[in-house]
Order: sequence, then structure tokens, then C-alpha cells
Amino acid sequence: MRRTHPARVWVLGFAVLTLMGVLVGRLGQVQVGDRSAYLRAAQTVNTRTVVTPALRGRILDRNGVALVDNTSETVVTVDRRVLADSADGGRGLVRRVAVVLGVPFERLWARTFLCGTAGAAPAPACWGGSAYLPVPLLSGADPTRALSLAERPDLYPGISVLASPVREYPQQATVNAAQVLGYLARSTSQDVAASHGAIGDLDLVGRAGLEEQYDAQLRGTPGRTTVAVDPRGVVTGQVSQVPPVRGRDLVTNLDVRVQAAAEAALRRAVTSARHHGYPADGGAAVVLDTTTGGVLAAASYPAYDPDVWTGGISEQALTALTGPGAGTPLIDRATAAVYPPASTFKVVSLPAAVRAGNSLSGGYDCTASSRVGNRTFANYESRAYGRISLLKAIEVSCDTIFYDFAYRSWLAQGGLSATSDAGDPFVTTAKAFGLGAPTGVDLPGERSGRIPGRVWKRATWNDTRAQTCHRAAAGYPEVARTDPRRAAYLKGLAVENCASGFAFRAGDAVNFAIGQGDIGVTPLQMARLYAAIANGGTLWTPQLARGFAAPGGVLERVAPVPADTVAFPAGTLPFLHQALQGVVARGTAQAAFAGFPLAQWPVAGKTGTAEAFGARDTAWFVSYAPATHPRYAVAVVISQGGTGGAVAAPAARQIYDVLRTLR
Repeated sequence: MRRTHPARVWVLGFAVLTLMGVLVGRLGQVQVGDRSAYLRAAQTVNTRTVVTPALRGRILDRNGVALVDNTSETVVTVDRRVLADSADGGRGLVRRVAVVLGVPFERLWARTFLCGTAGAAPAPACWGGSAYLPVPLLSGADPTRALSLAERPDLYPGISVLASPVREYPQQATVNAAQVLGYLARSTSQDVAASHGAIGDLDLVGRAGLEEQYDAQLRGTPGRTTVAVDPRGVVTGQVSQVPPVRGRDLVTNLDVRVQAAAEAALRRAVTSARHHGYPADGGAAVVLDTTTGGVLAAASYPAYDPDVWTGGISEQALTALTGPGAGTPLIDRATAAVYPPASTFKVVSLPAAVRAGNSLSGGYDCTASSRVGNRTFANYESRAYGRISLLKAIEVSCDTIFYDFAYRSWLAQGGLSATSDAGDPFVTTAKAFGLGAPTGVDLPGERSGRIPGRVWKRATWNDTRAQTCHRAAAGYPEVARTDPRRAAYLKGLAVENCASGFAFRAGDAVNFAIGQGDIGVTPLQMARLYAAIANGGTLWTPQLARGFAAPGGVLERVAPVPADTVAFPAGTLPFLHQALQGVVARGTAQAAFAGFPLAQWPVAGKTGTAEAFGARDTAWFVSYAPATHPRYAVAVVISQGGTGGAVAAPAARQIYDVLRTLR
């Protein structure tokens, strides 16, 4: 009798065959079609990419002299695989290394822990870098001790001695320039995220000055090394490597000879002022090329040792730089400190007065004081010169003539009823010279200064009215405890400003005309302003960068940038040239330039002595030379240092002693 298979057996067999077909097809897809994808996944699991920073470019002066260079420090590292394979976790090895290097074992052992892992000490004692790099046990090690480790790999397995690049300052004996050059610090998470892969977790990035401004060019292109790792995360080999590309050198317009002269002149001026009883709490000196805007020197006082940042600044060193007695040395006073310009501002007020209808050739009364509204405004040292020409007024720095110019202009505009600055020749001329706005210099942190016209006064009053009115009622008890006179003055000022601080009064106008009151400028702005007078009216954008170059390569020049042109009323420009030379030859700067070869190398400039309630006078001298064919503009300011003629002008003269020797 023939046997028959039940239907369910056929169904089961068909199902088994179908599943086997699907399995075989899927295996084929995995082995052939998806092979590359699975290979990439396997490599992702078993490899890691480590970023290698590039050697940073140098910062050079205009003649190729290195202001910032690279040197090396000795670093002792240990292979993490050796530590992981040791029965004691590597403690014995690290202890032997500590004895040779002459440092505490605990210091080195703390570095073997990744920051954030169990048992790790707080940063910076732990290692905050990559888990796939050798651990740097000690940076800045004694080279002789360190090399003795490398000579005995049998006793010190996994120990390597490397040379790690760090910044050095070859001209530090004569040139500081710390605020201009800037410094480096470890990257933050924000730096890394914003760089799109250009900056790694442990990269050094520029934090101030030129190091920050041109960080991308100086940093170069990092290298990438792909390493194989085992399940413990320990590197077992190298898969691939792309070497880093060194950063480009930055060639600047700075001249080490001029920078050294400017810094030395500042130090002498501060020392002299303090010898005569002035606080002299800071200062700056700027030298510009009048034909291009190139910055030949930018000195700021007080300065600091730029080496303090090398290898990471300590908390103690940072406190020393930022503490109340440090004098804020991190501030670049050439670009980020604002001062009233005093009588150096008269080169702005004179063309403004001509626009207001005053004659260059007229005679004017230089009285000892001038009554404006209910206030008396004195000439400097209350000296009267009688009826004099405008040339003489600039030479002797007569204030009362400019008070009269400004007061009559204020009345012509409608006095207190005027709400716009559009018709004010003094405000509009100041803005035409670029004051009240950044110069665009290629340095971070530049301040714009202040041109306190009617619009500014109302905006400021709106912003500060609540606090001002509070002070009008409560006064300044914290000030009264030590200085009752100042407290009374401040309260009276608050009462007046609470009620009508928005008003541009006659007193505001006359103070503005002589560079006093709320007006504020930077030394760089004033140097650029005088450079524009020297070159016929071009306002150049000040530039530190002259160009970029790979080591031994061709310089890629940075072109000078003309920002604007100043239009002078007819006859005003030659008048200013003559008047400013008279200041140096016969006027308030005459004593400072006694014995200087003015006949062969004439200097044109203006002194200024800024007064402020509760503070000592701030000294200014702004100038250009040689006056017959101007090449350089120099601005010097000494905060609370005395008079411009006695303190700032001698400092400028010392700078010119070097400038006139350049070829």
C-alpha cells in the first residue's frame, strides 16, 4: 500500500527552504553589499583619531626681527599601555621616575589619572588631555635628569623624553610689547565647538593682542593620527598619520628700535612724574607711519612679563596681574584706555571755529578767565596774554579764545533749545576726524572713545537717570567718610543731572572746545588724527600687520587701508602746520626740545594738560615729524603725570631721537 505525505509536511518543508534562502541571501548581502559599512563600523570601534597641533608661526618686526618665537621645553611622558599592563598599575615605575627627576611621587602619579575619572585629583593636577596619547608626567623637566631616563629603557619602560614647543620672546631685554603681542591659553569648549575641527581640546589659542587677532594664521593646520586601541582603551598601534602644517609668520609694521624707544621713554616719564609727586598711574605712546597708517610702536605702561603665560599661568601669578595693586597691566592703554585730550584737541576746534565764521588772521583777546552763564572758566594757570593772533593762541595754548568761539557757536545754534548735533561745527568736525568711533586697528578690545554732543547727553541721561536721581537724594556717604568735599561735589552734580542732565549747556560747549569735560579719546585715535593733518587729510586705518609668510617664503602683503578723508576749510591746513611747529619752536613744548636739531628735522605738535576733579593732571603731547615732509606721528599720554610740556613732550622727544636716525 503506497504511503502518502501529509500536507503539513510539505508546508513545513517549504517554510524551512524559504527561511534558508532568506538567511543565505542576507549573509551574501552582509559579506558583499554591506562589507564596507561594517568595516567602517569595526574600525570606528577599534580606532581613535588624535589631533596634533601645528608649530605656531612667529611674530616679527618690519625688518624680520623676531618678537615672538618658538623654543622648546623638556617633557617626560609615559605610555598608558605600560601602566595598564603593570601588576601595580605602574606605581613602581612612576615612583622610580620621580626619584630621578627630583619631584614628589604624588605630583607625577596624579598626572596618570584622566581628569573626571574615578580617583583623579582636581585640575590641573590630573591629565586633561586625550586618553589615546602618552601621559605627560612632567613638563619643563631638567633636560639632564630626563635624558638619563631615556638611556635606561630596561629600568624605565614606556618612558619617553620629548621637546615640546613653547613661546619665547627674544627681544625681551629691550622690548616688552606684552599688550600688543598678546598671549596663549588652553582652548575652551566654546573654542573647540566654534572652530569646526580646527582647534582641539588641548590646543593653545590666542587670548589677546596679535596672538588673538591673527590666531588662525599663526596656528596653522593641525595634523591627525589614527591609532588602534584595545578594549581597555589602550593604544596598540598606529593606523595612519597626516602631519601638521606649520603656521605662517606674521610680519608686523612694528620696529624694535622704535618700540624700545617708546617703552623706555614711557618708563622715564613715569619715573620723572613720580619724582615730582604725581601718581603717574599709567601711560601710552603710539607711533604711526603718516603715509600708510602702519603702527611702528604701541607702548603701554604698566606692562608685565609675557613669559608668565608660558605653560599655563598659576593662580598666584594671575592674582598678581589682576589684583588691586597691580595697576591693570593687562589693559592696552594705547587702544583701550580713554582720556580727555585737553588742548591737543585744539587742532579739531580751530577748523571748527573757522567753519563757524571766525577768521584765521584776526586778533583775539586772551584773557585770564571767561564768564559763561553762571560759571567762570579760567585760562590755564589763569594767565592773560592780551590781544593775540590765532597762531600765538595755539603756541601758548590760550583757552579763553576757544571758550569764546564755542560759546558764540552754541548761542548761534539755539543754545539750550538745540537738540541736534548736525549744525554744531565742533561736534561734526570731531566726528569727521574719526573720534567717537573705533579706528579699526587690527587688535582686539579697541574702545571707541566719546564725543559728548547733544544726542549723547540725552541718551546717557536716559540710561543713568534712575541711578543719578537716587544719588541726588542719598548722596555719596561712602565717599564722605574719607573725602567730604568730593562727596558734596558729587551730590551737587547728581542733583543737577537728575533734573536736567539731558541738556547740552554752554559749559558743555566750552569744555568740549578745549578737550575737557566728558570727551574721551584713545592715544591711537589722537596719533591718527595728527597723522591726517600731516598727510593732508587722509585717515588711515592703523595696522599692525604688514604681511604673512611661510618660513623662508615670499611675504604676502597686507595693503594699507584709507578709511576716510578730512576736508579742511580754506587756509586751515597750512595754518595748522605753521602753528604746530611754533608750539615746539617757541611755545609750550619749547623747553622739551631745547637742543634738538629742529632746523634740520622740524617737529610739529601740541601739548595738552587734562584736568579732572579729584585727580591730578594728565599730560599729553601729540605731534608729527619731520614737519616739512611728515613720516611719523607720535602720541604720548601720562595719566596723572603733570603738564604736557613738562612730562609728555620730553618723552616724545626721546622717541624722535630714534626716529630721525631711521632710513
